[in-house]
Amino acid sequence: MVIRAVVKRFYSNSFMRIVDIIQRKRDGHELTNKQIVTLLDSYLEGTVPDYQVSAFLMAVYFRGMTDAELKTFTDCMMRSGDLVEFHGVNKFLVDKHSTGGVGDKTTIALAPLLAAFDIGTAKLSGKGLGHTGGTIDKLEAIPGFTFPETRDELVKNVNETGIGIMGYSENIVPLDKRLYSLRDVTATVSSIPLIASSIMSKKLAVYADGIMLDVKVGAGAFMKNEEDARLLAKTMLGIGKSFDRKMVVHLTNMDQPLGLAVGNSLEVIEAIETLKGNGPEDFTQLILHLTGTALFLNGRAETIEAGTEMADRMISTEEPLEKMRMFIRSCGGDAGIVDDYSRIPVATNTLDVLSKESGYVSQIEAEEIGKAAMILGAGRPTKESVIDHSVGLVLNKKVGDKVKAGEKLATLYYTGDEHLQQASEKTVKAFSFSIEPVPASPVLLDTIQEL
Repeated sequence: MVIRAVVKRFYSNSFMRIVDIIQRKRDGHELTNKQIVTLLDSYLEGTVPDYQVSAFLMAVYFRGMTDAELKTFTDCMMRSGDLVEFHGVNKFLVDKHSTGGVGDKTTIALAPLLAAFDIGTAKLSGKGLGHTGGTIDKLEAIPGFTFPETRDELVKNVNETGIGIMGYSENIVPLDKRLYSLRDVTATVSSIPLIASSIMSKKLAVYADGIMLDVKVGAGAFMKNEEDARLLAKTMLGIGKSFDRKMVVHLTNMDQPLGLAVGNSLEVIEAIETLKGNGPEDFTQLILHLTGTALFLNGRAETIEAGTEMADRMISTEEPLEKMRMFIRSCGGDAGIVDDYSRIPVATNTLDVLSKESGYVSQIEAEEIGKAAMILGAGRPTKESVIDHSVGLVLNKKVGDKVKAGEKLATLYYTGDEHLQQASEKTVKAFSFSIEPVPASPVLLDTIQEL
């Protein structure tokens, strides 16, 4: 991992007032590269106050950004901290990013499947804040598992197993953290250009040969409707293309949780079961499609569809499972969990949540299911909260399934019953029913390769 110093920019042109930059954006005029760089560099240096940058963010919220502005804005964000490259890695590297969702254990199943095709995963991940844990939290549910802390350890893992994952550095895109804290309190979080630059600055700061973005759409996602999600996808794709990166963006459904398991250990088990060919249909479909996309990006497959067929033939063979064992072992974890789930902590107390009515499941509010898991201890209400890796829930019904009153909707796994009733009630309320049959929800909504 090479960290390149960020060179401070100097300009000899005439003095430029920050208020003039704000006014120009407010009035709908395109900003020059120099104006954007001056604003952001000055803010990072502490010579521009929060209130002026807040005004600028609000102007962007209403006026948007041109492609040229967005590239410069993203470039400034990207170069505000460390730029990371993985020298010494002898594989085609793919970075998969998801905008987040309930039951999203994608990386845990995807990375070993990619490794079976000699495609490397070298990515930085974070801990979760909210409904459920992030990739770091899920993998830390494995006894003895610790993430690499140095460049040499990460590169060694990737070269030997095909998989390298470690925690994010605080020095990567620090400007994004400062800007997001302002967006959060100025009602500008939902600006498409600001979302796109935030995500892409982090993706571009950490090098990958190919980037796959998974934009979640629906009630349980940040993007609530497909129109906005499609605009975000194309905006991020445009940024990636402007930096000459190979990219594909997928729109995926989050009107219900992904797969069946929600909770850290439970999701690790479901990811392994998927590699054995026993995963839920929606999750398996997503994993195969993403693998097909990676094979397309590195030239092994002529189309994503052809790559998906290759992935379908590979899954449930021994090779992805062996890659998973090797990865866990390389991080000091108990690789025996791949074959014996009693070796990973899962709460022994369970409660079946029963349906109060009959009909067809028409919707499962993913966000409410996520909140139920968090109440049980699977997520973090605050940064200081401690996750219980053993708790969570497993759905027994999905959208389109027929249900009778008294039939099991889900099973809660818990260690303490203090908030059990609240979690149970949230789970029941997350389900909506229809008298008429309801078609199953597709997990893949669209794949976007071109602007």
